[in-house]
Amino acid sequence: MYYYKFHIGDYRAATSHLSNDEDLAYRRLLDMYYDTEKPIPNDTEWVSRRLRLDTDLVLSVLKDFFILQDDGWFHGRCHEVIHDYHCQAEKNRTNGKGGGRPKKTQSVSSGMPINTDSQPDGKATINHKPETINQEPLTIVKAARASRLPQDWQPNDRMLAFCENERPDLNPTEVSATFRDYWHSQAGQKGVKADWEATWRNWVRNQRMAAKSPQRAAIGYRSQNELIAAELIAELKNG
Repeated sequence: MYYYKFHIGDYRAATSHLSNDEDLAYRRLLDMYYDTEKPIPNDTEWVSRRLRLDTDLVLSVLKDFFILQDDGWFHGRCHEVIHDYHCQAEKNRTNGKGGGRPKKTQSVSSGMPINTDSQPDGKATINHKPETINQEPLTIVKAARASRLPQDWQPNDRMLAFCENERPDLNPTEVSATFRDYWHSQAGQKGVKADWEATWRNWVRNQRMAAKSPQRAAIGYRSQNELIAAELIAELKNG
């Protein structure tokens, strides 16, 4: 991506606990994520050298805002923005192939007949009362209001069907448990979404094969935080 929107209020609310150095590290990590359109590599020392920051500082910020997965450190908000960016780009390409955006049509009646007769025939015409768009009732579409995930949230039939069709390798019950635990643990605006079904679809697409990580199968995806802790402990024991 060449650019991304930066919501100052949301960012300030989510990062008020950071020091100046941690804030700098988080901004640079976000830039790397959006620039590469991929999770941050798990080689923290390599990442730190590219960002010109201390390794312990970078690791601390990664643990605070990112989720460690098989292919690196995943960030839910970044993933959604990148996904939406590519959807819009594909829409623009489709419009371009069709000659650009569909043109808006607007009929304007002048109140005069198209053909002018040299001699009026005295007959009334229907053009004496021009039609305007003000005669049509206005339809007001309200944007969906963002909200937090309900405490008693359960995936509906559409969500379960999407998970089964899109990722038959996953257990929908386990995926919904990690989804619920993760979003309930998010504070402030970070845990607020306007479309939870879309968030669920992105979450399902991003899940990795459980077979690639024996530690995940052993603990049954109890929660995202427990998953990370178990993997880090296993790495220390094996190291």
